[in-house]
Amino acid sequence: MRRNNLDICADILRVSRSGAKKTHLVYRANLNFNIVKKYLNELISNDLLENNGEMFFLTDKGAKFIERYDALVEPLEKM
Repeated sequence: MRRNNLDICADILRVSRSGAKKTHLVYRANLNFNIVKKYLNELISNDLLENNGEMFFLTDKGAKFIERYDALVEPLEKM
């Protein structure tokens, strides 16, 4: 099954919960560097992720996104 943009964002945010380098995001979210770069820019500009130069960290707003995303997707996965 193919992932949509929200699935990819949620995957990146989950990986960055305890901090992650870009390389870790690429491998753990199963993406390539060009795609990760695009998503990181978008997630940072929307205050879902923050970057301290080397590591990416989930923000409080990002954590709320994951909670809401999981609440919406969970019932659909049981169908």
